[in-house]
Amino acid sequence: MNGEGGVPAGVVVGLRRLGVATVYEASGRRGLVDAPLERVVRGSRTAGPARTVLCGQGDNLAVHAALARVQSGEVLVLAMPEPEPVALVGEVIAVQAKVRGAAGLLIDGAIRDADELSELGLPVWARFVRARGATKEEAGELDVPVSVGGVRVKPGDVVVMDADGAVVVEAGRAEEVLEAGRSREADEAAMMDELRAGALTLDLMGLREKLGAEGG
Repeated sequence: MNGEGGVPAGVVVGLRRLGVATVYEASGRRGLVDAPLERVVRGSRTAGPARTVLCGQGDNLAVHAALARVQSGEVLVLAMPEPEPVALVGEVIAVQAKVRGAAGLLIDGAIRDADELSELGLPVWARFVRARGATKEEAGELDVPVSVGGVRVKPGDVVVMDADGAVVVEAGRAEEVLEAGRSREADEAAMMDELRAGALTLDLMGLREKLGAEGG
């Protein structure tokens, strides 16, 4: 998905470096995955084009199928019709995903084998950590739009994940958001210099006026 017609690799790298908070703000506060997510590997951050998987409810057969399609640098985005604390991913699947070159996993369901996944080092974010295993009976659907934390994720959209959670950037807006993010980053760096010199955000951001006379 990162080849012809996809988001250039340099854009993906740039969005990953900026991180979730900056990308979210730069995108016009769009695409935030508004769900409690567990970051399984401490200190990890990643980004990549989405390889989407719509699993059957409580079933991960589609995940096994997706492992045959995932390309290096992609983020596997796994969803079900409804979020449920059933483990769609454990060590067996995570090892395959890492060997196939996946950049990470975003799971609107559960993971298990948490210690093993942490040691493996593949970046993984999941809504739940539960030992309850999934069935393997429903084919599900691959490479279709899915919903995760209120965000519609289409194949090829860029998923950015770090300690702040996850944000999704539509493929067609990725370069625009990157440029806006770089501009925002530069502005914030300049503001931080002023803050370190003793300035207040009340003045730098024009907030004093909003407080009225009592805020003076």
